[in-house]
Amino acid sequence: MTDLRSKEIHDEIDGDTLHEECGVFGILGHPDAAALTALGLHALQHRGQEAAGIVTFDGKQFCTEKRMGLVGDHYTDPATLAKLPGFMSIGHTRYSTTGEVALRNVQPLFAELHEGGIAIAHNGNFTNGLTLRRQIISDGAICQSTSDTEVVLHLIARSKHASTTDRFADAIAQVEGGYSMLALTRTKLIAARDPHGIRPLVMGELDGKPIFCSETCALDIIGAKFVRDVENGEIIICEIQADGSISIDARKPVAPQPERLCLFEYVYFARPDSVVGGRNVYVARKNMGQNLAKEAPVEADVVVPVPDGGTPAAIGYAQQSGIPFELGIIRNHYVGRTFIEPTQQIRAFGVKLKHSANRAMIEGKRVVLVDDSIVRGTTSVKIVQMIRDAGAREVHVRVASPMIFHPDFYGIDTPDRDKLLANQHADLASMCRFIGADSLEFLSIDGLYEAVGGIKRDPKSPQFTDHYFTGDYPTRLLDQEGASNVRKLSVLASNG
Repeated sequence: MTDLRSKEIHDEIDGDTLHEECGVFGILGHPDAAALTALGLHALQHRGQEAAGIVTFDGKQFCTEKRMGLVGDHYTDPATLAKLPGFMSIGHTRYSTTGEVALRNVQPLFAELHEGGIAIAHNGNFTNGLTLRRQIISDGAICQSTSDTEVVLHLIARSKHASTTDRFADAIAQVEGGYSMLALTRTKLIAARDPHGIRPLVMGELDGKPIFCSETCALDIIGAKFVRDVENGEIIICEIQADGSISIDARKPVAPQPERLCLFEYVYFARPDSVVGGRNVYVARKNMGQNLAKEAPVEADVVVPVPDGGTPAAIGYAQQSGIPFELGIIRNHYVGRTFIEPTQQIRAFGVKLKHSANRAMIEGKRVVLVDDSIVRGTTSVKIVQMIRDAGAREVHVRVASPMIFHPDFYGIDTPDRDKLLANQHADLASMCRFIGADSLEFLSIDGLYEAVGGIKRDPKSPQFTDHYFTGDYPTRLLDQEGASNVRKLSVLASNG
C-alpha cells in the first residue's frame, strides 16, 4: 500500500510549506551516464523527496531503476548503478502533485513504440492533462499510471509524423501548462520547455557531452559547464551520429509567448546556489529581505530566520535594518517521513521535530522572525509560540513574499483556495492575531519583482508567473474549467 498515513503526518509537520513536484536530469554520450545522473538528482533532491528514477540505454536495451525514497538511499549502491549500463541516461526526482504516491507513477515513464523505446520525465503540470487523458481513454487507450506524463507518451504514439522528434513536437504542441521535459530514445536526448518558460531548464556540457537539468546546481556537482537556459517554447534535440559525434538541433514548434518564469523558484524552490533565468537565487532572496526591511521596518533587537528558506532574506533584512542577525532557530535536517509513526503523542511534537529555539539568542529580546512565505499559517502559529516559550519579549513576523491567495496548477503542491491563510481572514490584523505575533507584514508584489528582476511589476505584461499572489494565470486552465465533467482517477494501491 502507499504510505498515506506517513504522508498525512508529514503534512501536519510541514504543512505550511509549498512543495515542488520534481527535478530532471539527462546526459548523452558519456560512459558514466547513470552515475552522473544519480549525482545530478542528488543535487536536485530539494525539488522532490518521495521517489527517484533513472533510465539508461546501452545500445541494445533500455534499463530502469525506480525507487521510493531519497536518491542517496538507493543510487549510491554500486550494485544498483551496475543495473544501469549505457552511455545515455535521464533521471527524475519526484514530489507528487498529479497522481498518488506509488511506484507506478515514478518517472521516467517508458513505452515501446513502433520506432523504438522512449522514456520521458518532466517537471511541472499540464493544465489540460486530465482533459487529454479523458479523450485518449475514451478512444480506447489504456493508462497504467495516474501521472500526467503518461499522456505525452500516448500523444507521441498516436502522432502521424514519421520521426520520433516530430512526434514528440506534435505531442508537446497539444499540452498546456508549465513544464520542463526530457525524453530519451535509442539515439537522442530531447529537452523541451513550456511556451511561457514557467518551469526552469538549463543546458550544460561535460567532456563535450550535452546535459540538461532543472537547475545549475546539478551541473556544479559534477563539474559540468553551464551553456545556456533552454528558451521558453524551445525543443532541443541532441542525437548520436553513426561516427559517434553528437548533433544538436533546436526548434520552436509553437507560437512564441512572453517568458514568465515562476517567481516561487526565487522565493523558495530553487537551491540558493543555483542561477535561474540568469539571476543568482541567493542574491535575489537577500534582495527580498532588504526590500522587506524598507517596506516593513520595526524596532527590534535581533533578526531570526525560519530556516532554511528564510535565511537569505533574514540576512538581507538584517543588513538593511542594522539589526543583528542570529540563528535563533536551529533546524533538524534529519527529520524523515518513515520513522514518524501516526500516534497522537508524535503528532503533539509538531514543529519541534523540525525546528528548535536557540534560547540564548532569543530570551528577553524583541525578535524579527523572517520567513520566505506563509501558506496555511499553521506552522507559523507553532513557531511564533516556540519563540515566545524561549523567552522573547516581542515577536514581529516578516514574510519575504506577498500573501498567497490563489492555488497553483503548474507543478506546485498548494492547498485548496479556502485553506490558504490569506483567504481565511478579513485583514492583516486578523492574520496577525491568528499566528500570535505582535506584528505581521508581507513583502509587496512590486518589492518582490524589484528584488528578482530589478523593476516593478508590469500589470499589462507581467515579467514573471505570479498567479498565486495576483490571480493572473499565464495559461488556460482547461481541467479546472471542466472539472465537473472530469471523472476522478481510479487509485490502485501499490507495494512501491
